[in-house]
Parts: sequence; C-alpha cells; structure tokens
Amino acid sequence: MAVKVHETGYGKWKVPVIIIAVIVVLSLAGTGILLSDSLGVSIEEGSKRIEVAEGDGTSSVAKLLKDNGIIKYPLLFKVQSKLGGYDGNFQPGAATIDDGMSYSDILNLIITPSREAAKITIPEGYEIKQIAQKLDEAGIVSWQDFYAALNPDDYDYAFLKNLPERDGRMEGYLFPATYEIPNGMSAHDIVDLMLAAFDNQFKPEYYERATELGLTVDEVITMASIVERETDSGTERAKVAGVFYNRRNSGMKFQSCATVQYILGERKPVLSIADTQIDSPYNTYMYAGFPIGPICNPGTECIEAALYPEATDAYYFVLGKDGSHIFSKTYEEHLAAMQSTEQNISVDDSAIENQDSLKQ
Repeated sequence: MAVKVHETGYGKWKVPVIIIAVIVVLSLAGTGILLSDSLGVSIEEGSKRIEVAEGDGTSSVAKLLKDNGIIKYPLLFKVQSKLGGYDGNFQPGAATIDDGMSYSDILNLIITPSREAAKITIPEGYEIKQIAQKLDEAGIVSWQDFYAALNPDDYDYAFLKNLPERDGRMEGYLFPATYEIPNGMSAHDIVDLMLAAFDNQFKPEYYERATELGLTVDEVITMASIVERETDSGTERAKVAGVFYNRRNSGMKFQSCATVQYILGERKPVLSIADTQIDSPYNTYMYAGFPIGPICNPGTECIEAALYPEATDAYYFVLGKDGSHIFSKTYEEHLAAMQSTEQNISVDDSAIENQDSLKQ
C-alpha cells in the first residue's frame, strides 16, 4: 500500500525560497557593485576628456561615458540624473573626468557652462611664435607641442593645399580672434580651432576674387600680412595694398621693412644696410614680388584690403607726424615727404632704391 506523504510548509516553498534568497544575495552584491561605481569611477589613465555636444540628452551622455570606459552602468547614471533634476541641463563643451569622481560629481560638472575653458585673445598681426608663446604662458599648451602640431598635411582645408615648402608653412592661417579653449584640449585641436576660424572668415567669394586678381590664396594672405604689419589704420589699409600692387605690377621691389623685421625676429625702428641685404626669400629689398609666404596672421580687414585694394597712383608711403601715412607718386616726392616728417625714417636712406625707371 502506497504511503502518501504530506508536504510541510517548508517543503512546499523550498525551491522558491532558495531562488528568492539567491536573488536577494545577488541583488545585494549587485547593489554594492553599483554603489561602488556610482560613488567613485575607476579610470586607469587617471582622467579622461569627453566632449558633450550641443543638444545631448541624458541617454547620449550616459552612452558617451560608457563608451569611454568612464562609467559601467548607464541605467544607474540615467536614474540618478532623473532623480537629481539634471536632465535637460547638460552644457556643451569639453569636460575632464578624473579617477574617483562620483556620478554626482560628473553630473555637476557637465551642467556647468563654460567649464574648464581658458579665454585667450590672439591679436591681428601676431606671428606663430607669438601665438605659441602666449598659449604657453597661459598654461594652455606648451610651445613645443604647439609647434609640433603645425603640419598642414594633418588638416583638411582647401587653403592649406599646395603651400610652398618654407619654414612656418602655416603662418598667416591661424586666425586672430578670442578663443575659449577647454582645459586639456590638444595642440592639434587648438590649431584646428584657429584654422576653422580662418575657414569661416575666408568666404567663398574671396576664393573667386583671388582668381580674378590672378593670385593664389597664399599670395593674398601674404599681401594681407604685409599690410597688417605696415599700418594699423583702417582707412589706409586698402591704399597701402594698392601701393604694393602698383610696385609689383611695375616690376619694382616691395621694399617692405616689415618683411625684413620678420627675418630679424624683432621690430627695429630703423633698419641698417646690412639688414636689407640679408639673403632670404622673405627679403623684399633683395627680391622682387611677393616674399615666399605670409609674415604674420592678418585679420579680416587686411585680407579684404588685399582682395579689394584702392586704386592709386602712389608707389611710396612714409609715416607722417600725425600717425597717418604720406603717399607719393615719385621717389623725389617720397624723399621730400620723408624730410618733412622730421623723424627717423624706417630704413637707412641709401637702402631705398630709386625704382621709378621700372614703372611701366
């Protein structure tokens, strides 16, 4: 006769209880792991830099953090963002996440506008070496790293194509402006930021205008850089450009003191004969036509002066007593203008060559 066994309460619930216990244990263990990560992320490199894009929401940022190996649990990050009221408040820009930061720390960081950004102004007419020095002194990037990033082949911009071989090939194309540079941005990205600014300012019609003038973009920027260094008067820039174009079209040498100063690396108020005889492709006292490249980084006004020069019959100019320039058609008039200024001229008298005979 079969014996019927009646299950006790424990026997009836034995398997479910075990399952529940396992789930509880796993949940507690999982909670510990979750809390461990949310209370302090682990980054082997010590820190990582991310870039939050305009309009990024919580899911996008959580994925960005997960993909960069910063957080392990995007869902927990999103829950914490939701409960903490962070959703919809993320600010675009770079953020450096340090090892040990909690999810709350990260959330507080990425809702902060203009975080970790250094504001720096690059004036019109600065040379590459001055830009590098200013960035170095501001603690943004070392001048060595900046110089190492100045390879035109590493950037995809039309104006950098087919640049002639020369020292400082990117001189002229680091656009002068005020920049907000996020902390940790690489030298390459800083250079790219300045090139992008140039690309934005050098409009499509500028390329067309350069073609109309029979000039390359590099020649336009070279002319603009000379104008930038020769005058800071907005009303004179186009006329100064007109003078240099007149000299070029007539076969005369530019004889720009600014190009010799670029070779010297200093702003001597009076150049010596020896200065004007330095054998360099930048020396417009020795060689006719454009120097081999730009001598500084010009602003928009000088670029436009180079593209749209003022029609003039002048071939010479000298700085007058009032700070404006005196323009002359002939060398004799120029000599008289220099004498009338009663000040040191920008170059020794005998270094200025009478080129009137070269005029067409």
